[in-house]
Amino acid sequence: MGYCEDLREMIGDSPLIIVRPSVAIINDKGEILLSRNVGGMWTIPGGILQLNESVEGCITRIVFENMGLKIKALKLFGVYSGKELINRVDERYHTVAIGYLCNEYEGEITSGSDQGIEARFFRLNQLPEEIEPFIKNKLIEFKGHLKK
Repeated sequence: MGYCEDLREMIGDSPLIIVRPSVAIINDKGEILLSRNVGGMWTIPGGILQLNESVEGCITRIVFENMGLKIKALKLFGVYSGKELINRVDERYHTVAIGYLCNEYEGEITSGSDQGIEARFFRLNQLPEEIEPFIKNKLIEFKGHLKK
């Protein structure tokens, strides 16, 4: 079982606050890496912080496990919380999102079909329609900051 599932067993249906580090990875063409569970909404790569893990360690692990990329440098660009980050599917989860920028990484995308994850780069002015609304708004807001 994972950390959230273990907590859920102990506290039942009470709301949980989860920490979700995520990263906007920008390639040398100024494109952003988006990922999704096959058939789901596109978003920037991220995961749930586990016990005894730093937020930087978490996002580095998630990106490597799910996409095969090795993060070399991260730059914090924001910490977000509030009603717009309450999980729409299961309102028992309230997220604190910690967003990073990265344009220093190694490797090629090897999104694991065994995990059902699809990942690819998109131009900032050609984002897919099926993108998480919160992420889309942040990308529009920070478009100038994301370009090299």
